[in-house]
Amino acid sequence: MLYDLFLKPYEGYSTLFIVLEAIAAFFGIVSVWFARRNSIWVYPTGIISTVLYVYVLFVSGVYGDAVINIYYTAMSLYGWYVWLNVKGEGQALPITWLHRRSALFTGGFTLANFALFYIILQYYTDSIVPTLDAITTALAFSAMYLMARKKVESWAFWIACDVISVGLYIYKGLGVTALQYLIFLILAISAHFEWVRLYREQQAAQAHPGNTTTKPA
Repeated sequence: MLYDLFLKPYEGYSTLFIVLEAIAAFFGIVSVWFARRNSIWVYPTGIISTVLYVYVLFVSGVYGDAVINIYYTAMSLYGWYVWLNVKGEGQALPITWLHRRSALFTGGFTLANFALFYIILQYYTDSIVPTLDAITTALAFSAMYLMARKKVESWAFWIACDVISVGLYIYKGLGVTALQYLIFLILAISAHFEWVRLYREQQAAQAHPGNTTTKPA
């Protein structure tokens, strides 16, 4: 069974393809680890992973997730800028929760993206899993934007996306990437609680003006 999942699907691929997927998976995991730690290094490591995955996923026929990674790359550049766009000496973009209006917008944005990508994938591509592909695309689009804005809710979107993606990649036969998303899922659950803790620390620091918020590492 392990052979069928992790080795057999790669029989038709070149050694270069396999190496590129492994490198992309490695940097993807490293990127999520940095995100969990609220570190700016989430973005440069993530860009390496997403650029490589654009190629890997297009070759594999998972077009929705290939588009996700193009978007990831663009949003990583945006998030990198936002996280470094300090508002004062020693001040960094704080971790916050969505307000009601922003939450409603995010929900609508997610549903609109699902509808758009489902139509595209169902009628204009040969995607073998258009519904799941569209769901993960929509969830990831919202999650990446929320992370760039340092919203705690970003991790709820990542968790949902990762759960579906594990099954999607097992079905597609990309064992290394399925394993990567399983690790993503574990890290995302941990990161949610870590960001809640960091948010509470920020609130405590604001209650004591003598404390300062440090820049992301």
